[in-house]
Amino acid sequence: MKHSLKTLRQIFLKGLFTFLPIAVTIYILYAGIVIMESMLGTTIQRLFPSLYVPGIGLLLTVVFIFLLGLLLNNILTASFFSNIERQLMKVPFIKAIYSPLKDLMNLFSHNGSKDLKSVVLVEIGNADIKALGLITRDNFSDLAVNNQLQDRVAVFIPFSYGLGGYTLLVHRSKITEIDMPAEKAMSLAITGWVKVANKHEGDHR
Repeated sequence: MKHSLKTLRQIFLKGLFTFLPIAVTIYILYAGIVIMESMLGTTIQRLFPSLYVPGIGLLLTVVFIFLLGLLLNNILTASFFSNIERQLMKVPFIKAIYSPLKDLMNLFSHNGSKDLKSVVLVEIGNADIKALGLITRDNFSDLAVNNQLQDRVAVFIPFSYGLGGYTLLVHRSKITEIDMPAEKAMSLAITGWVKVANKHEGDHR
């Protein structure tokens, strides 16, 4: 009886651990689609109910994003949008929201990943503990506190099993660069460095 219950429990957990990542992924994709659909779809449904069909909001949002990308590839229109952005950044409330979001998007964009100087191990205290991080800034000359931050770099330490992280201003002597892509480092940090050995690896041990 106990053996049967243990077997059933193992089967259930195996199904659960397979189902949860799939379910969460589908939910995130679904939420994204709903948000994109509501951005323009709701407006069209209210103003032009006869033209509305399910999915038109999503389609128009994708087209709008693509057209915006085309405009930003043009020097004249890119300069125009840059001027608008500079004006918006002068408004304190908008700057407090827009600026961090823009920096975050740049961090995880293709160009942003190139801006990450390197993946490093950071020494924490004197207990021989190290944390994996990404150097996000190694120059503070544009800031008033530059003199206080000489020989230091900004290192982003991502949280495990969650979004976010924290940034440390670390002395260069406390970091060790490692040869690892930023994407791999983020994946390791977010998953808590968990490695699930597959069945074939276990059979060879």
